[in-house]
Amino acid sequence: MSIRNALDISKYFVIGPENTKGRPVADIVRAVVDAGFTCIQLRSKEAGAREMIELSRQTADIIAAAGRSDSLALLIDDRLDVALAARKLGIKVDGVHVGQGDIPVSICRDYLGEDCIVGLSARSQDLFDYVKTADVSQIDYFGAGPLRPSVTKLDCGRDENGNILTRNFEELTELAAISPIPVVVGGGVTAADLPALKKTGVAGFFVVSAIASADDPAAAALELARMWDGSAR
Repeated sequence: MSIRNALDISKYFVIGPENTKGRPVADIVRAVVDAGFTCIQLRSKEAGAREMIELSRQTADIIAAAGRSDSLALLIDDRLDVALAARKLGIKVDGVHVGQGDIPVSICRDYLGEDCIVGLSARSQDLFDYVKTADVSQIDYFGAGPLRPSVTKLDCGRDENGNILTRNFEELTELAAISPIPVVVGGGVTAADLPALKKTGVAGFFVVSAIASADDPAAAALELARMWDGSAR
């Protein structure tokens, strides 16, 4: 079965070298894999293509060593070129995540194939109308948020006055109900938010600094995973 058909975005981690406080990305990825996270996205606005390819290799090797290559998806943010180059080198990259201003979803799928995963950041400014009307035939999930202002996503949506648009649990409940595809929510999410977030019906949460910037990333990842898994819908 294709990993696209088995996609699980319930516990989704996003990381780049600028997020780790100087610690190796691979060490934090290993902690996240061991904690049971289900999706990893490599995202960096600073790393060059070769560094991203090497991070892809390290991450894919960690996933493989854990025996989870068929169930834990590895995605690359924005960089279709990195995903293609990594695959050419035999690295198991499962797809990409793109934003509204990145390479169109249709082109990503043309190059990566029908079995790849393509996630899309849902528009913040007109979120509900967009989710209702967007062509989702080539998209596997929406990324939405932030729940609160996030230090790692300073370019998130803003209103006409320049204020960051955040989403409350009531809005996320509505979003989960109307979206034709799964929704994963992040942006300032903490472990304490997860019981209420799970009750909204969204498919999962994503975090960056809650793990990557923690004093003990392994403990932080375990707390987040256990809090989500132990919460009732």
